[in-house]
This record gives sequence, structure tokens and C-alpha cells, in this order.
Amino acid sequence: MNKQAAQYAKMTETPIPKLIITLSIPTIINMLVTNIYNLVDTAFVGRLGNSASGAVGIVFGYMAIIQAFGFMFGQGGGSIASRLLGAKDTENASKNASTAFFCALGFGFILAIVSYIFIDPLVMLLGSTKTIAPYAKQYIVYILIAAPFMSASFTMNNVLRYEGKAALGMVGLLAGSFLNMAGDPILMFGLNMGVAGAGLSTCISQIASFCILLSAFLRRQTTSRISIHDVQCNIGVILAICAAGLPSLLRQGLGSLATIILNSIAGVYGDEAVAAMSIVSRISFFIFSVALGVGQGFQPVSAFNYGAGRYSRVRKGFRFTLLAGEFLMLIAIIIVYLKSGSLIGIFRNDPRVIEIGTRALRLQIISLVFLPLSMVTEMLYQSTGHSMGASILSSMRSGILFIPALIILTHLRGLAGIQEAQPLAYVLTFFPSLLFCVWFMRHMPKEE
Repeated sequence: MNKQAAQYAKMTETPIPKLIITLSIPTIINMLVTNIYNLVDTAFVGRLGNSASGAVGIVFGYMAIIQAFGFMFGQGGGSIASRLLGAKDTENASKNASTAFFCALGFGFILAIVSYIFIDPLVMLLGSTKTIAPYAKQYIVYILIAAPFMSASFTMNNVLRYEGKAALGMVGLLAGSFLNMAGDPILMFGLNMGVAGAGLSTCISQIASFCILLSAFLRRQTTSRISIHDVQCNIGVILAICAAGLPSLLRQGLGSLATIILNSIAGVYGDEAVAAMSIVSRISFFIFSVALGVGQGFQPVSAFNYGAGRYSRVRKGFRFTLLAGEFLMLIAIIIVYLKSGSLIGIFRNDPRVIEIGTRALRLQIISLVFLPLSMVTEMLYQSTGHSMGASILSSMRSGILFIPALIILTHLRGLAGIQEAQPLAYVLTFFPSLLFCVWFMRHMPKEE
């Protein structure tokens, strides 16, 4: 049996729980290590003061924009390629993967150049205060250098994941994360570069990840290929990739916009509020990343088997992923709720930051119990090519409900409203997600 036939058998015949767990473990490890890096980075920068800590949260919103487009091209190209591999069309799968990669790389270059030209208004637009802006500029200049490599790395990782080869993607991203964690203390404190050292460390690690991920494709360890000769300069192909990846762009892009608005509104209450909400966002995402990793293990199973006409496996995969996500969320919620104040104090030992962050963190983690259903339903729609439904769900959770809630609650309740907006958005998203889930299951074919 050749490699392609073996991969096809693996994706369509392996028992669902075993297959999803196998594909999830590399993704979960990668996301945990990446988020541990983010938390370590926040802790290191927190030693430089509230303004420097706030700057990391500001630039984190910009990095989310880069990630958004990397995910759009990667999820779009990857989900189409996975369905084509399920239909045994390797040639067109490679064309979609190659087109997605070079689109991501080109976008990163354009974004970096435009951002550098307008760097001063950019950091203010991202939510900087006058005291945070100098630190944000020092940090973001290195992120601009890394932007093309960062965007393309997210694309390659998603293509690998949709092929069912998440372990290859894990190696590249983990190597970058460990390099980043080692580089932070050396550059920030050993070489006295301060917040600029954190930015340079991130830049070096992203370029290293890019090289490792690209080598997996160049060494033929994948089913699909990445080659300049396979790029389709066809607007129809590019639009199809963008349409399939639109939910990811909306999720990440609106999330980034929401972060920018959150930072701007929180800035009214001082650098302590910006730093506290930045820390809370990172801790909450760290918790959610475990359930998200299981969901990302479900996506290639869903896409591949949907393309192969194995609809019963798609249903089984959905049920297993939802139950696993809820179970993991409940364990994490109990632990973090009890230790919320201590966790905030690890990153910034400032009484005001701890006070603001503790209440916000407790509210957010309680609301995370409502998140797995909306997450898995959105992933089901996206992986099976139903991009419109996935886009609607993604928009609700990331912006359509959160941004108005943030503005209205802040107007009515001040700082307390800022703490309450995200939890309320998670709860409200649960109900339309339930309706979308029921509709899809009723209309998906029942016969193989």
C-alpha cells in the first residue's frame, strides 16, 4: 500500500475517537506550548512595568490580524485540499495548497510595508495610550519583519493539519516557541534590550518555524505539494480559498478588532486596566486552547470523510468532539476559578491589576462552558464547505455580539461592563449555534 492509499485508509477507517485524539494531541501540545510562551512573554514583560505589559497586549491584537489571514488562506486551502484528497484528487489538492501558501506570503509582505509606513498612527489605532505607545513601537517593528513568515507558517500548519499530519506542523511551531522562550530572557535582560528584545525574540522564532514547516513540504513528507509551478493565478480559485477560509478571517479579524476596541476603552481607566484585561485574555485563551485543539483535530476528520461520502463518521466525530470539549472545559474552569487571583498576580504583582483581572477572569472562565458547542458547530460548517453558516457563527462570537455588548455595558456599568462583555457574548452565541447544529444534522445525507 503506497503512502496516499495508507493515508486514505487511516482517515476513513480508523475508529473516530482514536483518530480525533491522534490528530488532536499534536495540535493541543502546540497550542499549549504557544500559549505558555505567550504567558511567559507576558510575565517577563510585566517586570518592565504596566506600560510595557500593556504594549504586549496592544501588539498581540496586531499579531492576531496576521494570524487571521494566515488562518484564512490555510483553513481555506486546507479544507478544500482535504476534501479533494478524500475524493482522491491529489493534483488539485496540491494546487490549492500552493496557491494558499503564496497568497499568505504575499499578503504578509504587503501588510508589513504598509504598517511600517504608518507605524505611529498604527500603534495609537491599536489602542495605545501615550505612555504605552513608545513600548508598542519598539515591539511591533520586529513583528513587521516577521509578518510574511508568520502568515505563511499559519497557512502551512493548517494545510498539514487538514491532511491529517498535524505532527509535522507541531514540530515546526514548537521549535519556534521554545526558541522564543529561550530568547526572551537573554535579549530582554541579558542584552538589556527591554521590550524590543521580546519583539526580536518573536521575530527570530517565527522565521525559524517557517523554515522548518516549509522543509516538510520540500522533502515530500506530505501528500499535497507546495510549488510555485502549482500556483493557480486564477481569481476563481483564489476566491474559493478565501470563501472557505472566511470564517477563520472573521473569527480572528473580529477578535483582533474587539481587542483593539477593548484596549481603547480600558485605556480610559488607566494602564492597569489595559494590562489586566490583556492578562485575562491570554489566560482565558490558554484554557480554551485545549478544547480548541480537540476541535482542530475534528476538522480534518470532518472534511476528509465528508469529501469521501462517509457522513456517519462526520456525525460521530461531531458528537465525540463536543463531549470531549465540554469535559475539558469543566475541569479547567474549576481549577482556574479557585486560583484566579494568584494567576493574575504571577504576571503582574500590582494590587489594582489583580483586582480588575480577578473579577474579569472569573466571569470569563464560567462562560467558557457555553463555548464548545459554538466552536464545534462552526468547525463542522467550515470543514464541510458551508462557509456562509460558519461565517455567521464566527462573526457572532467574535464581534457581532461582543463589540456591541462591550460598548453598551461600558456605557451603563463602566469598568464592570468591560469585565462582563465577553462572558455575555459567549452565552448569547450558544443559542443560535444550537439551531445551526440541529439544522445541519437534519440535512446532511444519512446514507454513505
